[in-house]
Amino acid sequence: MLAARGGEARARELTLHTALAPAASAGSPRLAERLVANLVDNALRHNEPGGRVEVGTRTADGRAVLSVANTGPEVPAAAVVRLFEPFQRLGADRTSHRQGQGLGLSIVRAVADTHGASVATWPRLGGGLLIEVAFPPA
Repeated sequence: MLAARGGEARARELTLHTALAPAASAGSPRLAERLVANLVDNALRHNEPGGRVEVGTRTADGRAVLSVANTGPEVPAAAVVRLFEPFQRLGADRTSHRQGQGLGLSIVRAVADTHGASVATWPRLGGGLLIEVAFPPA
């Protein structure tokens, strides 16, 4: 799935960095792939030329943890929760293009909820977001 996003990253002048370690979890592989795809697609779309997308997996306390971080426009901390609601985007720079409908992160939340996973999100200093999804032990 990540290899398929390499062309888009290059076209957007972004660097895609991965740090993938084994991280077993239970649940639907198809839904988990949709969750990863939505996070990576958002990280690519809401970025700036010369920016970076970082995708990592690890195991912590027996839980599979996925992290996706990007550079990009600053995200006010107070707006982070709203991004996970359907049809929500920030500012005109995020709504003036025709890519997406503002559903990506709401789908991430729904898939995480279905799997009993937690989602934590932090605005990054200088712009962009860090999102971590921690799945229950397999």
